[in-house]
Amino acid sequence: MAVKFRDYYETLGVARTASDDEIKKSHRKLARKYHPDLNPNNKQSEEKFKEIQEAYEVLGDPEKRKKYDQLGANWKGGSEFTPPPQWEGNFDIGEMFRGGGQGRSGGFGSQGGSFSDFFETFFGGAPGGAAGRGQRPRSQPPADAETELELPLLDMHRGITQKLTVNFEKAQKVLDVRIAPGARDNTKIRIPGGGPQGGDLYVRLKQQPDSRFTVHGDDTQSVVEIAPWEAALGVVIEVPTLDGTREIRVPPGVASGQRIRLRGEGLNIRGGGRGDQFVALKIVMPKPMTAEEKRLFEELQRVSHFNPRTRSQTV
Repeated sequence: MAVKFRDYYETLGVARTASDDEIKKSHRKLARKYHPDLNPNNKQSEEKFKEIQEAYEVLGDPEKRKKYDQLGANWKGGSEFTPPPQWEGNFDIGEMFRGGGQGRSGGFGSQGGSFSDFFETFFGGAPGGAAGRGQRPRSQPPADAETELELPLLDMHRGITQKLTVNFEKAQKVLDVRIAPGARDNTKIRIPGGGPQGGDLYVRLKQQPDSRFTVHGDDTQSVVEIAPWEAALGVVIEVPTLDGTREIRVPPGVASGQRIRLRGEGLNIRGGGRGDQFVALKIVMPKPMTAEEKRLFEELQRVSHFNPRTRSQTV
């Protein structure tokens, strides 16, 4: 019989020289992404998850990884192979390939199609399951899971405890998620034991759009419209901030797009302090324009020598 090779390094997306820590991190990431509880009724994700678990069962075990590496690269791409001599001490090679016996690792062909022929033949039984007849099943660490939680900007800025309902395939959990002040978009919060079967749950925060503010790192920005005469003569106006509204003074002669900085009125920063808020000024024309407004603009045009398209102006 031909035993089909499954490249476990490729399955976990790591190099053959990857450290144990790199393999573990890659497994956790992929297991969260493809976990069946977070991808219900998705056969493709379920199969991918099984492949990931099978790969980690081998590469996450130093002894199994050593044996796997000894088999060489000739299996890659589904090619047939002959096990190297050092394996003969663990398997009855002839009997195994005749399909009539059970090597010392046990379990050849005993678990059906729930895992690859390669794993069954050389490591005996399903990943995380019984390694052979009469042997105690190996315990498999519970997989972690990941979900998203959308929150308004102000809740992420001030902090909040939010109830989160997570639906798994066979159960539903209602969790209290504590968001500390100063959370940002894509912040990940770890809830130990909050995942399926005792694994950890990672909650990725997503900031809901806010019509009043845009976020730039620790700073916020709002856009405030002013009239041409307010830009020319100066004005005191109210602007929105994260803590309510406040009055600011617009100096005479500002240009559209010019920004006024409000120090320490931006987002909370973890560990203390705050960013800044910027107020961007936008000059808008009155629409529709009254006859008197039009007359005054025409008079200004007649008496002014200002030309914004030249580098120097003559008054």
